[in-house]
Formats: sequence, C-alpha cells, structure tokens
Amino acid sequence: MNRENSHEHAENFVQTAVVDYQSPLTRYAARLVGDPDRARDIVQDTFVKLMAQPPDVVDGHLAEWLFTVCRHRALDVLRKEGRMKRFEEGEMERVSAEAPRPTHSLEAEETHDALLRMIDRLPPNQQEVLRLKFQSGFSYKEISRITAHSVSHVGVLIHHAVTRLRAEHAAQRT
Repeated sequence: MNRENSHEHAENFVQTAVVDYQSPLTRYAARLVGDPDRARDIVQDTFVKLMAQPPDVVDGHLAEWLFTVCRHRALDVLRKEGRMKRFEEGEMERVSAEAPRPTHSLEAEETHDALLRMIDRLPPNQQEVLRLKFQSGFSYKEISRITAHSVSHVGVLIHHAVTRLRAEHAAQRT
C-alpha cells in the first residue's frame, strides 16, 4: 500500500470507529466521571489517541483498545479532579444517559427501568463490569484487560452482581 492509500485507510478506519463506538464510549465515560460534557471530552481524547495509532496495531481488538484508553483517561480526569475517592466509595453521581429502550410493551419498559435502577445501586466496580459484559458485549478476558482486574475477579464481580440483581428482582415480584 503506498503512502497516500495508507493515510486514506487510516482516516477511514478512524471515521468508522467514531461512527461505531462514539455513543457507547460516551455512555461508559459518563457513568465513570458523572458528567456528560466531561465524558464527551474524554471520548474525543480517546479518538485522538486512536488517530496516532496505525490501524494494524489495534485491528482485531479495536473495541477493547478504545474502552481501555477511554477508561484510563476517565480515571485520570477523576484523579485530577480529586474525585477518585468518591468513585471508589460508590458515591458517584447518577448520570442519565441515552440508552436504547425496549419498545414492545410498557411492561418490558418498566422491567428494564427497574433493572437499571437496581444496577445503579450496585457498587461501581460491579456496575462497570456488568455494563461492559451485557451492554458492550465484552468477554471476561477483554473486561479483565480493560479494567485491570484478573479474569477470575471479573467473574466474581459479575456473579455477585447478578446474584444480587436476581434476589432483588425476585423480592420485588412477590
């Protein structure tokens, strides 16, 4: 591939990544930092870093790379703002993010909303791994690399979160 074609390929690669990942990354960052405006800045920084990477370096694991870079940038912002302690203690502000909603029935929407409220009450580390697993579709191994938790710890966090959600959901139905 000549230099001009290589540059064009890299530009198309980044444009495709922005289209595919901007919304999920923004929701993820907003949940981490508690501020939608700051989240957009973090995602923009993430894509700037992607532009500096040759496409073949991240090809095959682009989503994992983007979420990892986004997470690191969000944690840097929290540290700089002196809010890391609040994040770790689970006192992070609730952020209302645009999320796809089921449209097939009012009951499904109510169940969905109730589940989201229950997830919001989980510890932040459990919320994060659940969202990476079920909203973003990452494997335990990918979540491990994104969050720097061991694969087994990711499994434990998800297991505890799902167990708690099941128990709360069952209690609400009785």
